[in-house]
Amino acid sequence: MRLRALLETDALGLRLLGGEDELDRTVRGVMTTDLRDPSRYLSGGELVLTGLAWRRDASDSEPFVRILAGAGVAGLAAGEAELGDIPADLVEACVQHRLPLFAVNETVAFATITEHVVRQVSGERAGDLAAVVDRHRRLMTSGPAGGGPEVVLDLLTSDLDLRAWVLSPTGRQIAGAGAPLPGPLGAALAGHHLAATRTGRRGPYRAAVAGSTYSLFPIRNAGRGAVPAARDVRESVLSDWLLAVEADASDWPAARLDLLQGVTQLIAVERDRRDAARTVRRRLAQEVLELVQAGAAPAEIAARLRVAAPVLLPGLGVAPQWQVVVARVDWTAAGTVGGAGVPGDIAGGPVAQALLEEILVDPAVSGPDSADRIAVAHTGEEAIALVPLPAVPTPLPETVGGPTDSADDAAVPEAGKGPATGKGPETRQAPAQDPALHADALLAAVREPLSAGLADDGRLTLGVSAAVHSAEGLRGALEEARHARRVAAARPGRVCAAGHHELASHVLLLPFVPDDVRRAFTARLLDPLRDYDRRHRAELIETLEAFLDCDGSWTRCAARLHLHVNTLRYRVGRIEQLTGRDLSRLEDKLDFFLALRMS
Repeated sequence: MRLRALLETDALGLRLLGGEDELDRTVRGVMTTDLRDPSRYLSGGELVLTGLAWRRDASDSEPFVRILAGAGVAGLAAGEAELGDIPADLVEACVQHRLPLFAVNETVAFATITEHVVRQVSGERAGDLAAVVDRHRRLMTSGPAGGGPEVVLDLLTSDLDLRAWVLSPTGRQIAGAGAPLPGPLGAALAGHHLAATRTGRRGPYRAAVAGSTYSLFPIRNAGRGAVPAARDVRESVLSDWLLAVEADASDWPAARLDLLQGVTQLIAVERDRRDAARTVRRRLAQEVLELVQAGAAPAEIAARLRVAAPVLLPGLGVAPQWQVVVARVDWTAAGTVGGAGVPGDIAGGPVAQALLEEILVDPAVSGPDSADRIAVAHTGEEAIALVPLPAVPTPLPETVGGPTDSADDAAVPEAGKGPATGKGPETRQAPAQDPALHADALLAAVREPLSAGLADDGRLTLGVSAAVHSAEGLRGALEEARHARRVAAARPGRVCAAGHHELASHVLLLPFVPDDVRRAFTARLLDPLRDYDRRHRAELIETLEAFLDCDGSWTRCAARLHLHVNTLRYRVGRIEQLTGRDLSRLEDKLDFFLALRMS
């Protein structure tokens, strides 16, 4: 807005004292001050309101006005309530520095002027931003926009002072303006969004997290060419993006809400474009999967992998290793579907496919195209991911002062220095980072938010294979991942995962023990100890767990529990007395170990 518009608003009670030639200056904000030097709080373009409490005599006016002019303020408005008339020295100083000066009638509060300026400036910024958003949407609809969602989020921050982030259903940041959103906060916001979506409420959703209020807007493309809306919210709830805005939108005017809805549609266009780009990777995964399941010759599978590798790992050529991840989403027939759709009549394969494409993205990686190296197919109710693993880079040698700890620690010569002599400082290989996927890491990254989206009628189970080095091992990796997923499915919880290492362990057997057998076995061994602990606070269960974890070592267990060895011996003796077992016998140790794992 212009200074001239303020002067023409009678309700503001402004009277021009100087600077008529400068009335076309743009007002970008308003500030009230009585500081002698307010420069640290000025950024330029403000209308400065003052009650003149800073002025002690005529010599104070010129330095004050010089500071304002140097900061680039739009104008100065002085109240008449304190001194009556505005001092002539202040008028002269404003003329000298070409700063427009207004007198504020004593009947008009500064708050009235402030509210008017803020309302006008915000409205104009919103209108300008709406035009930019509309123009950007048209560009993105017809072709690449050059900048993606970040451009619009930057505008929200700079023009409306709104901090906003685009998040995936697991809380991973896809786009944002300014500082990245902390991972746990993103996961919490995604969980709130998924839970609200399952209830059938209309967005935006209000969420209070970590002492701040956020408004969560679903990102759905409602424009021309948009994918038809799902007839059941469960078909899309686990794959939709969201826009998180650090503000309470419950009292926003309709114009601002419409603007944010336009932003979400703009981002939805980008999402649709990214999903279309995944078509090639999905087709590659489907072709490889069909060959593996049909028992094709390893040479034929290897040839198909050579085609897939450059697409999934650009610049690498051939992936040295592959992993398989299997996922399944199951819904019960009598679930809560937010008032839409037919309960239980949902194709699980496509849902699991879209979800697995998100889960396998590194949570630390942001951006809409960070899933370029993931190829996921679906068959029936399962989604199957083919994950190429890049080669582990050659470890950098690290200097070690002194001899090696064992003969297995082979010395690595420094570049250009010849073979290691074994005398003086030598080098060893630093441990390399493992690029393989691990079930527990995947589970930790997605369990909290996805559990909210699955609510009380959905389950997600994941199985992860070991890495294989050739096409010959791919069929075995697929079966391994499927077995691991079945182990995960036997566990309690909305989101469960199991890895290949659990298939060669007692852990594989435990989930398949009938519940009544499990309860009877653990009760017989552990209930006497729990009862004793409740009555005497003796911590026998804790002692038993530590004793088994320390492989029956009295000294290590006593050190872990911060006990004297004699106290530990007393507790173990009490455990044996209450249960009739002998913890020096392997069979009894194994029974206690299994009981603790099943409890």
